[in-house]
Amino acid sequence: MADIVGELSARDDRLANVIRRHPLCTLAQRAPETSHFAALVESVISQQLSVKAADTIFGRVRSLVDGEVTPERMVVITQAQMREAGVSGAKFKTIHGLAEAAISERVNVERLHELDDDAVISQQLTSLWGVGRWTVDMFMLGQLGRLDVWPTGDVGVRRGWEKIYGLTQPISAVALQSDGDKFSPYRSVVAWYCWREGDA
Repeated sequence: MADIVGELSARDDRLANVIRRHPLCTLAQRAPETSHFAALVESVISQQLSVKAADTIFGRVRSLVDGEVTPERMVVITQAQMREAGVSGAKFKTIHGLAEAAISERVNVERLHELDDDAVISQQLTSLWGVGRWTVDMFMLGQLGRLDVWPTGDVGVRRGWEKIYGLTQPISAVALQSDGDKFSPYRSVVAWYCWREGDA
């Protein structure tokens, strides 16, 4: 990682200043603490919510299944139980569909890390109802530790980018997509620093 941030710093002076002000990026530094399925459920719950709210709701969902966030346990949880935990009807449908896909192995969720092509992972997951690019990006970044994910749909990344580059107007996801091209194949690391700078 030190070599990666050194290369990124050499490519862009403003990013170099941000990197110097923050700790070394920790992406892909440790093995996942949860199953891939549980990580995807958490990503779905986190859609359009603050971190605090998402953590609270995911904690309630974990309690519903006694801490075992598995497809087999989640598929039998009712919509009423999930609604009481704070999960919307749309997110319930997405999680239920994800559980069914994992059980049937329509998507072999726990072996997704074996796929080298991020586009293939994205294609498989977004084939499921309610699973969009943001959810997939968060999964590939946080769970799989992929280093070239560029989550332009994330508001935190865009706000951090605006701060780094002193933009006076909000940047669109489309504009940010092309602006980030020069940092490939390490765009995940740039996103990580955008988050840190946005929270600073």
